[in-house]
Amino acid sequence: MNVLYEEDGAIKVANVMSDAGSSLQVETPHGKRAKIKASNVLLRFETPPLAGFMDAADAVAAELDTSFLWECCGADEFMFNELAQDYYGHTPSPVEAAAVALRLHAAPMYFYKKGKGRYKAAPEENLKAALASEEKKRQQAATVASYVSQLSASTLPEAFTPQIVEMLLYRADKNCLEYKALEKACADTGTTAAKLLELCGAIPSSHDYHYRRFVLENFPRGIGFDPVGEFAREHVLPLAEAEAFSIDDAATTEIDDAFSVVKQPNGNWRVGIHIAAPALGFEAGSPLDNVALQRMSTVYMPGHKITMLPDEVVEQFTLNEGTSNPALSMYLDVSPDFEILSVESRLEHVHIATNLRHDTLEPVFNAETLASGDGPDYPFKTELGMLWQFANRLEELRGKVGSQNQFKDYNFEIDGEHVTVTERPRGSPIDKVVSELMIQVNSHWAKQLSEAGVAAIYRSQNNGKVRMSTSPGPHQGLGVAQYAWSSSPLRRYVDLLNQRQIIAMLQGDTPPYAPNSEALFSAIRDFEFAYDAYSNVQRSMERYWCLRYLLQEGVTMAPATLIKENLVRFERLPLVTRVFGMPELPPGTALEVEVSAVDLLELEVRCKFHAERPAEPA
Repeated sequence: MNVLYEEDGAIKVANVMSDAGSSLQVETPHGKRAKIKASNVLLRFETPPLAGFMDAADAVAAELDTSFLWECCGADEFMFNELAQDYYGHTPSPVEAAAVALRLHAAPMYFYKKGKGRYKAAPEENLKAALASEEKKRQQAATVASYVSQLSASTLPEAFTPQIVEMLLYRADKNCLEYKALEKACADTGTTAAKLLELCGAIPSSHDYHYRRFVLENFPRGIGFDPVGEFAREHVLPLAEAEAFSIDDAATTEIDDAFSVVKQPNGNWRVGIHIAAPALGFEAGSPLDNVALQRMSTVYMPGHKITMLPDEVVEQFTLNEGTSNPALSMYLDVSPDFEILSVESRLEHVHIATNLRHDTLEPVFNAETLASGDGPDYPFKTELGMLWQFANRLEELRGKVGSQNQFKDYNFEIDGEHVTVTERPRGSPIDKVVSELMIQVNSHWAKQLSEAGVAAIYRSQNNGKVRMSTSPGPHQGLGVAQYAWSSSPLRRYVDLLNQRQIIAMLQGDTPPYAPNSEALFSAIRDFEFAYDAYSNVQRSMERYWCLRYLLQEGVTMAPATLIKENLVRFERLPLVTRVFGMPELPPGTALEVEVSAVDLLELEVRCKFHAERPAEPA
């Protein structure tokens, strides 16, 4: 005895070895023995033999017209062998019955399964919908195959518009045909989506590829501003007696800070640190404040800047030369031996005599000219000389003399696709004057806020870890008892928030932010999240332009210094990478590495060890 039965969603045949009524022991044509339920049996037959039975049934089933079977089966439920009887007009042979069972089983759109061997014809409207869906899938599969063929041949399909390409690169919809095709083509060619699209000409600018990713992730509505609305432009404030000057790089437009120095009749100095006061222009919770709150900070990267505040607002409060804009000023009375005798803070208009720029100031105001006491005249030469000596004294009081001298800064100048990278050691007179005065103002106002019990956002550092909180704490890296960012309110939201608190404290008003308010904690959370993203893109884009520099200059050999194991830092570039073939050498070893490949999309450079080299003189 043989049986046709259904098991695990498939129709099979086997020879019955024993029959226990509710179950059967069977042996398949391949010799495998199994136990099956009697209820799974569709048909019992003696002949023909099992050998070749399923092949014969498959051949007959292939000749059956599924649509005709659907038309003639009626609307009621039926058994497969009943339909076979009607179709053939006689008692069907086992092969014929099996063929009908196979055809019904393989056509679930036409026939709904109602039990073992039992079916019901699908309603006409359901069948039409299912067939349309099947045809759509077939057409989609053909479209995907066509896309894959073109992509694999480095040809961009016509349907891959710029919008589609952007979606595939940054916000992929894994259900769309273009994504499925790209994924398949990447698997076939063994490459990444970005690299394959670049080969197809869909990424004309590797720079824009990285920049657009950042913008779409962090500024989904774009980097432009909506109309700013009204904000306070006129402020009744006294005018500062001294004229001030700022020190910034040539590209700075958000000039937050300026300085003034006046020699007093008693021989003391009166040093003014003047911070732009945009907090006077709009209140916490205002529409303009919400704009700043969404951005949290200005974004910096080589060749690009995305400001926290609209240009119209920046222009109103920035400390541009020739203007008298509102400022939150701190005045330090300083003795001839550079001890601070008294401190006073107030709101006022400050006239800015000039904006000094790094590129023109550094050649005349540097360690060499200061050491020689000679050199050409330049604006505020006497005042800058005094601030240099004062900054050295402030650094000494913090116990941080020369702490930045081992570090270097890098400037990127972008002209179209050409990049110039220049390095400058930290701790230059310009850096020291600005940084020491900013540390002074930020630490002193932090102390005032803390002693007055006015809420603020502080920065502290303990065991190398910097954190922001609403509680003051020592900043070990700076060597101060407390520290709160407040000197860059045009560029950082935390500074703007703290400036509002300082102004309220000085004027005796109720501060806009209460201690432990949710606004403070959410500002800390959102600022740290945004600042981390902005710092990452700045580092990524600096790395991008370093790699562009290697290609631009045709660098094949480069000096580097071993950090540890096979990790090296390039000389004269802020570029760190791993090197192949590195022998065991101590950290700090001077090396020569061979540059063999640069990938601007993956931001990788392939290097291998070439040789040790003599260390450059300090």
